[in-house]
Amino acid sequence: MVQIPKQLAGSGAARILFVVALGILALEPILWLVRTWRDPSYDSQGFLVFLIAAGLFAWSVTSKRQDYNAPHRRRAVWLLIATAVIRLAGQVLAINTVGAIALVIDVYAIALLCGLHTRARAVSPGWLALCFAFSLPLERIVQRTIGYGLQNLSADGACIVLGTVFDDVICEGVRIVIAGVDVLVDLPCSGARAALLLLLLFCAAGGIGRPSPGQALTGFAVTLTAAIVANIVRICILAIGIAKPELYFDINVMEQPWHDLVGLVTLLIGGAPIIAWASLLNRAPRPPARQRNAPRLNPLMPVPIIPAIAFFALALVIVNLPHRPVDVVKRDISIDMPERLAGYRAQPIALTASEESYFVQFGGAAAKAGYGPNNLLIVRTSAPLRHLHTPEDCLRGLGFDVDYLGVTYTPAPTAIYRAWAQDGQAWLVHVSFVSDTGYVTTNIAEAVWRWMQSPGDVWSAVQRITPIDIPEADRLAWDRAVFASLDLPSQPTPIQFAKLNGEDHD
Repeated sequence: MVQIPKQLAGSGAARILFVVALGILALEPILWLVRTWRDPSYDSQGFLVFLIAAGLFAWSVTSKRQDYNAPHRRRAVWLLIATAVIRLAGQVLAINTVGAIALVIDVYAIALLCGLHTRARAVSPGWLALCFAFSLPLERIVQRTIGYGLQNLSADGACIVLGTVFDDVICEGVRIVIAGVDVLVDLPCSGARAALLLLLLFCAAGGIGRPSPGQALTGFAVTLTAAIVANIVRICILAIGIAKPELYFDINVMEQPWHDLVGLVTLLIGGAPIIAWASLLNRAPRPPARQRNAPRLNPLMPVPIIPAIAFFALALVIVNLPHRPVDVVKRDISIDMPERLAGYRAQPIALTASEESYFVQFGGAAAKAGYGPNNLLIVRTSAPLRHLHTPEDCLRGLGFDVDYLGVTYTPAPTAIYRAWAQDGQAWLVHVSFVSDTGYVTTNIAEAVWRWMQSPGDVWSAVQRITPIDIPEADRLAWDRAVFASLDLPSQPTPIQFAKLNGEDHD
């Protein structure tokens, strides 16, 4: 062990500098994470997850410590120092999630310092950190990156099951036809939220049970399988209820409380195998605890004053570094709003100061205009993962209550939302995501999926906003006028879709 000179070690001031430096580095990620809990646009339950992790920590740390392991404490300190590199990357790249991931490592290191794994009520520091990770807005990340793949996986599984029960099932991608009724497995029903909830249960059980690596891999496989099967069962139940309601005594499975009840039941089905796995952990024999005859060690490690000063200075430098994001996109993208649409002349609407700043910093372009009672918003970018959002994200952040109503394929693939303002006024919001190669989709997950296969493509979000009470014929004429004026591809279809528009199933 390297001996630290006495003149450099054991300083209370050094410890204070070290802790303050860590606080400086963690402050902005913590504030951002708290904002995601409070911001309606994230629709996050992260604060509840934080309470679960905090409860596990308190339950363990209030029990007697049975071992003092200096190597674990040294590892924890070095991990806390190492997170400075991660936060440097998050600061320079202007990606908030990167800095927040460092908080997960912080939780692990703090749990090591507190010796949670050596307490009478032991909790694994690693599993506790994984539990805390679910307080991040992981659902949005999962939906936007692999949501389209999850849609297809769920639809394929549901088709296999439904095909063994009914003879009149036709499957095409995420579209399932039963008895001539077309059912669409839409993005909210990708199963991302259910999978994350079941993974949280798995991590919480692992924190208390502290499985071996082999047991952990088995539990992970059980959890993923349970999540996929539970979502497939849910989709099958809803699809049968839509296509053959007489089998459910004419109950409308898409209305409350039936829709949420189906989600809750299938979530319980998915959780049962995980609970069974966790119960087996409790029965597994554990190796006897090592007996330590060494005297109790000082829980506070000596901290050299000079490295502490250097670390404090480094923290100040990191948090003041300028942003240099690598995903800044083309700045020469232009948007020409139509001068007239459906008989109305355009009335330009200025972007907000924050919107202007965002597009100046990260590239891309956006434009708004009013046309009589209707409004049009267009966002164009070569990085849809950074710039494109669903109306839910933006409108909830502005104080609207937003309901997802499903999709239509007339005049082109379009997702439909209903937005209620605080003054009671209601709007219908239609949005399509269009690539410069002519592909049109209804959700951001598929746009990102296809952009990953062809990163050079430019994508546009074409958002049409109309009062909820205008005649449907006028609304359709407005949509057609927008697509024709912008020379966008339209794909009318005579099929009327029933949508598995997902709800929150907590």
